[in-house]
Amino acid sequence: MAGAVRTEAYQNLLKALVRFRTEAGLSQAGLAELLGKPPSYVGKYELGERRLDVVELVVILKILKVGIDQVMATVQAEAPSRLGR
Repeated sequence: MAGAVRTEAYQNLLKALVRFRTEAGLSQAGLAELLGKPPSYVGKYELGERRLDVVELVVILKILKVGIDQVMATVQAEAPSRLGR
């Protein structure tokens, strides 16, 4: 699905990840350090310049101490009814 990082549903997921990070009291650089990645890694996925895969998402949530169910509720509520072109 080309351009999937630009969908409203994916953008809402990214907003939720930013909220979870800030609620955890972490900066982008702080989270990146815990992930073992450069700060640009977090910045790029938060801006939608880089798409996260499911394993990356799970690791990020584990560090943020956020349950996958919290994130999936956000995704499900905002998901379109079909995968369009």
